[in-house]
Amino acid sequence: MGQTREGGGNITVYGYVRVSTKEQNEDRQLVALHELNIPEKNIYSDKQSGKDFERPQYKRMVHRMKKDDLLYIKSIDRLGRSYGEILEQWRILTKEKGIDIVVLDMPLLDTRRGKDLMGAFLSDVVLQVLSFVAENERVNIRQRQAEGIAAAKARGVRFGRPPRPLPENFHSAYQRWKAKEITGTTAAKECGMALSTFRYRAAIYKDAQLS
Repeated sequence: MGQTREGGGNITVYGYVRVSTKEQNEDRQLVALHELNIPEKNIYSDKQSGKDFERPQYKRMVHRMKKDDLLYIKSIDRLGRSYGEILEQWRILTKEKGIDIVVLDMPLLDTRRGKDLMGAFLSDVVLQVLSFVAENERVNIRQRQAEGIAAAKARGVRFGRPPRPLPENFHSAYQRWKAKEITGTTAAKECGMALSTFRYRAAIYKDAQLS
């Protein structure tokens, strides 16, 4: 990849991979980038949960990039979690940093083509449509998941790990605690539980007896 930038010097080619910890792994994205013969040192990868979107490797890569460098990503949603975020990152990279971007899953999004006004306009239109579609799909997935969980709960399906079985002396400790013969702290200690856990299990135990 011996391309030359304006004013001399070689253009550096980068690849960026992002997955959340809930996804299988980054192999699919990495394979696509390796097929382009991008140097390993120029491939940056972030893995994080939905709550954490710091992306330290992405920030390091952007800081390193220079005007006319080239970035490959597998799909447009690698740039952000939302429509606005994707558009903002695209603007920073192409307008502020002056780099080119190629989205492998969407050949129309290749800023090397269309350096003229019409080409830039078409690229921006395609980007906005795809960003909206990507965010809309994420919203639909979350909604389907929420509806599926609600339907399962309505059928009596319980989520989460099943509670540990109660110790054999729980009933005795519970009865003495209920009769105020011992404190909750003592009852919890006898059952080998934290006080908060004992109170929680006691409330469930009480409901089970009343039902």
